[in-house]
Amino acid sequence: MKARIDKVKKYLVKNNLDAAFIYYPLDTGRFLPNVRYLTGYSGSSGAVFVTRKASIFITDFRYKDQAAKQVKGCKVIISRLNPVAALKDIKEAQVKNLRLAIESHRMTVQQKTQLGNTLPNAILIDTFEMVEELMICKDKDEIANIKRAVEISDIAFERILGILKPGIREKDVAAELEYQMKMLGADREAFESIVASGYRSALPHGVASEKKLKNGEFITFDFGALYNGYCSDITRTVVLGKANARQKKIYQIVARAQMAAIRKTRAGVTGKAVDAVARSVIEKAGYGKQFGHGTGHGIGLEVHAAPRVSALGVQLLKSNMVMTIEPGIYISGWGGVRIEDDVVVRPKGCLVLNQAPKKLLEI
Repeated sequence: MKARIDKVKKYLVKNNLDAAFIYYPLDTGRFLPNVRYLTGYSGSSGAVFVTRKASIFITDFRYKDQAAKQVKGCKVIISRLNPVAALKDIKEAQVKNLRLAIESHRMTVQQKTQLGNTLPNAILIDTFEMVEELMICKDKDEIANIKRAVEISDIAFERILGILKPGIREKDVAAELEYQMKMLGADREAFESIVASGYRSALPHGVASEKKLKNGEFITFDFGALYNGYCSDITRTVVLGKANARQKKIYQIVARAQMAAIRKTRAGVTGKAVDAVARSVIEKAGYGKQFGHGTGHGIGLEVHAAPRVSALGVQLLKSNMVMTIEPGIYISGWGGVRIEDDVVVRPKGCLVLNQAPKKLLEI
C-alpha cells in the first residue's frame, strides 16, 4: 500500500498541491473503492488525508479493530466526528493556504461546503478521478484477484446451465447464480445480476424479473463475482431449446464483432478504435441502430471504471489495464444477444480471462 500512497504524494508534487483528501461519502452499502485501493480497508466509512510527507486514515469507533487489521501505510485516527469534521483535529490540515485536492465527483455539495467550513484557510482544488488515474493500470496482485473473480463467474455460469428449464423464473435463476458464486468463494455478486429471457433479452440492463423461461427463447446472463474487493463482469447468451435461423444469425454477428474487438485490443490503441471495429461488423450486417452502448469499460475495484471503450474513448490503452469487450444487438419486442469477456491489455494484444464457452449453446 505504501507504493500506492507514494503515487498520491508524487501527484501532489507534480500538480503543485499540498495535500489530498480521498473520501467516498455516498452510501453505497458496500466499500470505498479509492480508499480501499490506497489502504486495503474494506469498511464502509473512512477517508484518507495525504500530504507530501504524511498519510492519515480516519474512521470511527465502529471500525477501530477492522482498521487496525487492514489499513497499511497510514497512521490511523479514530474520531467521534465524521471524516470531514475530523480534519479540524489534524495538525497537518491546519496549514494556511493549504492547497487541498478533493475528488469533487465523489462529494455532495453539502459535504464540500462542510469541508470548506472545517478548513476555512484551505484552498480546495477540484480534481477529477485523481485516484482513478493512478489505479487504471493494475498491479500483479490486482490482476490475480480479478482472474479469480473471473474464474468464479465462469464456473458459476456452467453450473447454472443444468437448472435451466421452461417455467423457472428469471429471479430464481439469478438467485441460484449468486448462491453458486458465493459457494465458490466470492464476497458477493459484483452488481445486480441480469437474467433476461425472450423479449426481455433486448433490454441491455434487464435485471432478473418474475418472467418464466420458455422454450425457443434467448436467455442473456450478465453478472459478476466480487473477490477480495475486485470485480468480474461476464455476459453469455444461450437459447433454451433449439435455436432458429434468425437467432443463429444475430448471435454470429455479435460473436464476430466481439472477436474483431478482441483482436484490435492492445497497448497504444484507443478505446475508440476498439469500439469502432466491433461497431463496423454490426453496422455492415445492418444492425447498427440496434447496438446503442459502448463496446466495453474498465473494471477493478468498481465494475465500471476507466478506460472507456466507446466512441468517447480517446485515451490510449496501456499494458495491464483490465476491461470488458461486450458488443450486442437488441431488437425490441423480439430479443437480443450480448457476449462479454474480461481482458488484460498487453503490448501486442490482450489476454482474455474468461474460459466459459462462447459458442451458441442450445440448452
